[in-house]
Order: sequence, then structure tokens, then C-alpha cells
Amino acid sequence: MAAPTKRQHCRRLALLCALLGTLWEAKASQINYAVPEEKEQGYIVGNISKELGLEAQELAERGVRIVSRGRTQLFSLNPRSGSLVTAGRIDREELCAQSARCLVNFKVLVEDRVKLYGIEIEVTDINDNAPKFEAENLEVKINEIASPGARYPLPEAVDPDVGVNSLQSYQLSPSHHFSLDLQTADDGTISPELVLERALDREEEAIHHLVLTASDGGDPRRSSTVHIQVTVLDTNDNAPVFAQPTYRVKVLENVPPGTLLLTVRASDPDEGTNAKVTYKLRKINEKQSSLFQLDENSGEITVARSLDYEECSFYEMEIQAEDGGGLKGRTKVLIMVEDVNDNRPEVTITSLFSPVREDAPQGTVIVLFNAHDQDSGRNGQVVCSIQENLSFKLENSVEDYYRLLTAQILDREKNSEYNITVIATDRGSPPLSTEVHITLYVADINDNPPAFSRSLYSVYLPENNPRGTSIFSVSAYDPDDSENARVIYSLAEDTIQGTPLSSYVSINSDTGVLYALRSFDYEQFQNLQMKVRASDSGNPPLSSNVSLSLYILDQNDNTPEILYPAIPTDGSTGVELAPRSAEPGYLVTKVVAVDKDSGQNAWLSYRLLKASEPGLFSVGLHTGEVRTARTLLDRDVLKQNLVVAVQDHGQPPLSAIVTLTVAVADSIPDILADLSSIHIPANPDDSDLTLYLVVAVAIVSCVFLAFVLVLLALRLQRWHSSRLLQVESDRLPGMATSQFVGMEGVQAFLQTYSQEFSLTADSRKSHLIFPQPNYADTLISQESCGKNEPLCSSFDSKLPTEDAPLVPVSSIFDLHL
Repeated sequence: MAAPTKRQHCRRLALLCALLGTLWEAKASQINYAVPEEKEQGYIVGNISKELGLEAQELAERGVRIVSRGRTQLFSLNPRSGSLVTAGRIDREELCAQSARCLVNFKVLVEDRVKLYGIEIEVTDINDNAPKFEAENLEVKINEIASPGARYPLPEAVDPDVGVNSLQSYQLSPSHHFSLDLQTADDGTISPELVLERALDREEEAIHHLVLTASDGGDPRRSSTVHIQVTVLDTNDNAPVFAQPTYRVKVLENVPPGTLLLTVRASDPDEGTNAKVTYKLRKINEKQSSLFQLDENSGEITVARSLDYEECSFYEMEIQAEDGGGLKGRTKVLIMVEDVNDNRPEVTITSLFSPVREDAPQGTVIVLFNAHDQDSGRNGQVVCSIQENLSFKLENSVEDYYRLLTAQILDREKNSEYNITVIATDRGSPPLSTEVHITLYVADINDNPPAFSRSLYSVYLPENNPRGTSIFSVSAYDPDDSENARVIYSLAEDTIQGTPLSSYVSINSDTGVLYALRSFDYEQFQNLQMKVRASDSGNPPLSSNVSLSLYILDQNDNTPEILYPAIPTDGSTGVELAPRSAEPGYLVTKVVAVDKDSGQNAWLSYRLLKASEPGLFSVGLHTGEVRTARTLLDRDVLKQNLVVAVQDHGQPPLSAIVTLTVAVADSIPDILADLSSIHIPANPDDSDLTLYLVVAVAIVSCVFLAFVLVLLALRLQRWHSSRLLQVESDRLPGMATSQFVGMEGVQAFLQTYSQEFSLTADSRKSHLIFPQPNYADTLISQESCGKNEPLCSSFDSKLPTEDAPLVPVSSIFDLHL
């Protein structure tokens, strides 16, 4: 069953307050049970719920429990069956020694009724102990002149059981010289005596062996034996005689160890060793034997260790005096321990009703406690009081039970807790006292909403954060107490770009820590606006809101993007034209790039990483303009490869690389003219083939020049359509002077007039193929660069990246060697 909440507890308190005044004065009823000793844990003693007029399940609901005075709890309540059961194994002999009746008393408190019921349980004896002799072997010395009928006391067996289970009889093994006689005292104690039946003759038999058996009357019967060795002595006709048959002495419980209690004396009229008397303790259990010490020569009895009146107030023992001839005499010693005020009162809190609502009515019971003292008489009488406090008062109820009540209406706003000191004092001399400190908490009502420390929160978070990152922690304070002050955080429902806010961020309802549910992108949005709500757990709950602005900080997470020259999708590179007549500083082209980041993450710088001809070209650091660094020479190769890096200023910086191919020539025909410089190794047998090759190249050059002229005329007619491109060029400064030739366009044109040469080791077997021209592939022109170059056209082509002749990869010349 779940424990009641504090709210339910408060309701129960209110009900108890109404019932306490009328129910408390009722005296506790007495309920009697009996249980055999040695029963296992959980043995059912009786149905306590039936005795109390309750159902089994009502025990826990009504707060029924056992209250006792600090001793080990022997019994417990079974809330399922409603029974009173044993809490463990009960040993009657350990609990009550040899008392005729063994009674255990305690009280059961019905907290709901605030009523006490007295419980008295008699622990009945079972035959679980056998009679036990103090020693397994005994030597009895008898003078040979002893007359028949002489009696010799034998050791008694001790059986801690009571009634029929205690010691009932003794039996002696058969003997021609001895018999057994049993003496019964007024208290029912049986003392065995050895009786001499026939005169002894030491010369005939010096030692006699007997067995004494002690039996109880239980079922099954238990017994034990002692072996008696009778030694026949020479004449010793007088036994020791004590001065008193019984010695009595009183002693305070606080006497120190070593204190002399009394001295017992026995006289023997014999002489010599027969008159030398030694003393020995008899009929004393192990616990008592450790408390007292007997001097076997002087008969002085002293205290061996501290006595405790509360543990045992009366001790009885038997002293035996034996002379050198083996004759014995006995006497009793009775020791009465007197109480001193050595125990402070003990206070046991039975019920503490804390916290108490601040609107609890006057007279509400706060604490129910028991005050008792283990001492006796006036030393055990206890009076309780509290320090002066106008808010509370103390009343004595039943026997030694007290209750603490409110004397006025409490106010939590003035005092949220009280430290009450209860003083319990006995009436001993000098009196002893005990202080118990009780802390009482005043329960709050929910009258304050949570309050944030700031009216507006601004939070900054770098973009690309990991999912689940802790963003910020908000905190709200509620001056109320307990559940009324427990703050629960939540986010107000909202949408961002059509998506619920809950898919972007979340908040820990207990700690107020804000977490990112996704990785934010500064380029997507720069801030989020949200409202955080703080609600307490009162009834009804109170809440407040605060606005929180989350600003996304840019990071350098975007690589610069090359806009121009555009990288063809087929993996080829572009070609820029640089006339050989260009002066130093001539603008060849411009690398244009952008960065999606912001701030210094988007500041770009350009630099030349690699060039086929170092020192021939330079790149503007901030403009990306590719210019000639010196005058072009005839020895400069046709094809120049430039690797340009574009880098931003982020930390760490990111960069992109573009490869430019610059053709050093005044026009496209010049490029083709350079192709004619391809030298075929001479051979006396292939002069005709060489002539054919030269004629073929000349024809191709003429056709190509005618084609370019026609294309230029058509382009001039469409001059008005170039304005759109001019506007675009204004956005990309410096582009008016670039010449970009797409390799695919060059390849398309050159393939129209391509020749395939197949050369073998024997040039006479070589052949030349002139394929049919294909005019489907055309050149796509751009507007003039603003210079006097013959043509600035855009081609898509695949040129070699090495410093080889400008020949299409598709092989204008296919040489088979």
C-alpha cells in the first residue's frame, strides 16, 4: 500500500484533532494471550484486529502499532492477517529465569483513535532444558568409622525450566553400602543426600564408584548424571558447622568492584587437617558466579563486578564448608541489591505530527511521547515540562504518557519551524533529567507563484552545435515550502518556420536546463524567440512566464564557392586566352568566389598556388584578378596552367582551389598554327607522306579562319542581346577582358576537321584518313572583352593538364607506332 501523501496526512491530522479531546481520556483496555516459548518467528499469538474491533487491512490505515519501553521487541503485528505474531524466538528462561509465571506487558496504540490497549502475554514453559550438574565428577570423602545412617550432601542439578518440566527426582546407581535420600525444602527444592547403609572398611575397599542421575518430569523426560567417587578416609568424626544457617546482606547497586559484602565462618572441633575448613560456592548460576567472589580460605565474599538493580535485585547462593577429612557443612547467603538514582529518565516519541499546517486550530496534538525511569520508588517517578513557549502547552494523559498541543494559531510567515525542548526529571536525590529536542515544521499553503531572476534572457549559441547540447539554465524561485515551492519548467507552444518549437529545443522540467534538439545553422536563421513557463506543484498550481531570445552565432563552416570560372560538370577545365602582345598588368581573367558565412568568415583572399611558368602571371589578393606579370615572350609555351586558391578569414580558415588553363596566343588560328609545329621524324622513304600532312594542315587552317569570320558576323547582328551579359559583367568586375575558351567547343570544332594518322615502323605503309566534316558542333560566343582580340569565345573542352601541345584528348592525331 502506498504511503499517504503529505496532503492526506494533513487531512488526517485535522480529523485527529477533532477526536483527540474525547477519545484520549479513555483508559487502555487489557488483552491477555499465552504463547509457548521457543516458537519460530511469525508464530500467531492471537487475532489483535478482532480484539480491537477492526478489519485486518485497517491496522495500517488507522496507525495501529506496538509501543514499549525501549526493551527488545518480542512481538509484532502482521498487517495482512491482523494477527499478533512473534518477532523472533523467545527463551522463557532467559526472559524470566525461574519465575512461576513469565509475563510480557506492552501497549498497542491505535493512532487513529489515540487510544492505548494493554497487552499481557504469558510465555509458557516447554521442556527444552535438561537438569545439569555443576560438575560431571564428584569426590566424596567418608571416614571409615562413619556409622551407618550417616548422611552426606550431594550436588544438586539445576533445571531452568519450571513446573513439571523442572527437576523432579534423583536416582542412585545400585550399591551395597549407600542409598539415596531426598530432602524437600519449603520452597520445593529437592536436595539429594548420600546415606551410608553399611559400615565401610578402608582396607577392604578404599574407593566406591556411584552414578547419580537427575531427571525432570517433562515429556519427553530429560536427565543428566554425575559420577561420584567415594574415598574412604581415616577417622574424622566432626563436620564443619556455620555460625548462622542463613546470612543476609544489603548492598547498594553502585558499590565498586572489590567491595567486601560479608564473611562466612564455619568451625570444626577436630584437629589437624580434619579441622582445616575450605569454602566453596554452590547452587549459583554462571551469571551470578561472575558477580561475586568467595575466598576459599577466609570465607570473605566480595563484589567481582558492578551490580545493577534494574537487571537483578536479589541473589541467593549456598556456601559449603569442607574440612580436611571430607566432612561438609552448608549455609545460605541472601544478597539484596538496593536501588540508587543512577538512571536518567528516558523519553520515547510515540507519535510526531510534523509538519503541521499553519492554519491548524488551537489545541492540535503535535507530539505524543512516553517518559519513564528504570529506577524504582521516587527515583523512578518522572515529571515532564517544556521551556516557556506561548505557542505550545504540555498535558499529562494516561499513566506516563504526555501530549504536546498548540496553544495558539501558528503563522509560517513569522516562523517556519519551532525547536521545542522537553525536559523529563525524576524525583530522586539528587534528581536526574533528560532533554529531548523536537523540531516542528509548519506546513505552507500555496500563495506565491515562482519568480524568475530576470525579466528577459538573451542566450548566444554557436551554430553547428551537437544535438543535445546544453544551451542555458533558467532558474525561478518560489518562497513557498515543500511541494508548493517545487518548480516545474516548460516551454510555451510555438512554431518556427512552420515547425513546432519543441522540435528545436527542449527544457528539463526539474532543472530548467535548455537543450538543443538539433544542430542550428546560422545561414538558416539567426535567432529564436520563446517563452519559458515556471509552475509550482501546489494545488492549485501557480505559474509565471519569461521571454528568452536565442541568438545563433556564425561559425566558419562553409568553404568558399567558386562562381567563375564555372567548373564544367564533365570534369574538364576551361581555357583563357592571353595575347602574346599583352603588356605587364594585362587582365587575363578574374576568379570570382562567394562564402555563405558572415563577418570575417566571409572575407576572401586570392593567391596563386602553382603556375607552369612562375612569374608570368599574378593574382590580386582581394580582387581575384589574374594579370600578366611581365611581357609574354615567344619562348613561353602555348598552354599555361594556373592553380588559384581562394581562402576565407575564419578560424580555422577554409579554402577552395580552381585550376585555370591560359592559352598564350593572339587568336584561335594561332593556336592551330602552333599545332603545325608538330614534327614527325624524317625518313628518306616517307617524303610524300610529309607533303600530304603539310597540305592537310594548311587546308584545316583556312577552313577554320573562314568559319570564325562567319561566326563573328552573326554575332554582331545579335549585339543588342549582349546587354544582359554586360549587366552580369558589371556585377563581376574585370570579366569584360577575360577570354574563356571551353574545351568542349574547341574539341567539337577541331573534330570537324580532324585527321587520323596511322603510322607504322615502315612509313610507306602509313595511311591518312580525312573524315566527313560534322557541323553539328558549334562555338558559343560571348561578348567582346573590350580589347582588339579577334574573338572571345566560350568552349567546353578537355585539354591536357601537362605542358603538351594543345591537342584534344579525343586525339586529333592517333599515332600507332
